[in-house]
Amino acid sequence: MGVSEAVVVATDSAEVLDAVTAAGGRAVLTAATHPSGTDRIAEVAARSEFRGHEVILNVQGDEPFVSAAAVRGALSMVTSARFPLGTAAAHAGASILGMPNVVKVVTADDGRALYFSRAAIPFLREEGDTSMRDGVVRQHLGIYAYTRDALAAWVALPEHPLERIERLEQLRPLAAGLAMGVATIDEPPPGGVDTEDDLFRANARWNDLYAGRS
Repeated sequence: MGVSEAVVVATDSAEVLDAVTAAGGRAVLTAATHPSGTDRIAEVAARSEFRGHEVILNVQGDEPFVSAAAVRGALSMVTSARFPLGTAAAHAGASILGMPNVVKVVTADDGRALYFSRAAIPFLREEGDTSMRDGVVRQHLGIYAYTRDALAAWVALPEHPLERIERLEQLRPLAAGLAMGVATIDEPPPGGVDTEDDLFRANARWNDLYAGRS
């Protein structure tokens, strides 16, 4: 994508480490006690060989098909100095509102995240407002950008009850008042890997993408 100076896989799995290394990639084995992916990223970012990087991008392993637009969008929230934290979302149909495995986000007018949830947000109270509601449904994509200071501030915070209840790590900095910008991309959501069915579809798509490449 041409947006990074270094790419490294942060993992607590020796099996993943070996697979990445065998494929010619770079991986770092981290502690297995981290409560979230961001905490794991922070451990790696603190290593001496990575301290020169002022913006850190976290593409989560369950989002293997995240688009270049999402990556650049999340980064732009931070590199533009608008926000210390950035992420991305995509327009989505109202059908996702009933899917707890799909994370939704609502934003302020300036793009700042107001809340992320597995529940239906925004909630439709009056049927006459359906078209208005449908116009603001956003599916969160599993990608984060941080300034180095914001990453350190995030992981210095204790786990928040909202984070634990929803199992959404991004609620920790939001609850503490850290601003996170959300870049909304026009492409349809690529689909993450949250269920066995998702994994089956992801494997099939991966095989199609790399058929004949060796």
